[in-house]
Amino acid sequence: MKVFNRAKPLVAAIFVAALPAAAAFAQDAPKSSGDGDLTLARYIEYGGWVGNLIIVCSVIMVALIIEHSVSIRRDKLVPPEVIDELDALLQEGQYQEAMNLCESEKNFVTNMVGAALAKMPHGFEEMRDAALNAAAGEYGKLKQKISYLNLLANIGPMLGLFGTVYGMVGAFGTIVNLGANVTPKELAGGVQQALITTVDGLLVAVPCIIAGFIFTNKIGAVSGELQNIGEEMLERFRTQGQGA
Repeated sequence: MKVFNRAKPLVAAIFVAALPAAAAFAQDAPKSSGDGDLTLARYIEYGGWVGNLIIVCSVIMVALIIEHSVSIRRDKLVPPEVIDELDALLQEGQYQEAMNLCESEKNFVTNMVGAALAKMPHGFEEMRDAALNAAAGEYGKLKQKISYLNLLANIGPMLGLFGTVYGMVGAFGTIVNLGANVTPKELAGGVQQALITTVDGLLVAVPCIIAGFIFTNKIGAVSGELQNIGEEMLERFRTQGQGA
């Protein structure tokens, strides 16, 4: 868990630095015209509408990584005070009150325990199966939550590839129109757009892949911990013979 927490600032820094890094990369490229270096404003302009779409994807990416960093935490998913209150009710045998708490405070653990309590008349094994099914559902919800990062990781390179092809089509169109009179400068616009959108797509895809890996592992660790908490709460029903 500590490794994941330390990685959050690094991932956020990658996202925030993505566009400036792209501009710095572009400034090292050959000049696009005779009137100066390729500035950030020109970089965005030469990327065209495809480049603008990729920039929108990068903004969404930043928003997602910030939201996931805040929300995918054990204490955020299941407040400790709710766990303490639920455990106290189960210890005191106040099962109806525990059910009411599970209904009013929906989270990973309460959904597990609530599903198990609903199966009390059928015995411990039925309770345990219901709890494990509920835990699997909660894990699936968390995985779906980060699936949009994986979507962006695939969309980014595809948009970059589209921009590359689009730019090269424009460059070859210039050759067709001008024939032997075409100059390298006249081809530069289309070729430059092709290269810029490729870089843009990779600047979205690479951080998304890194973030997806980090959050996938974090979800696995947090889900396992919360499932263990729920199972420990229900273990008393095995020893006390509740529902038998």
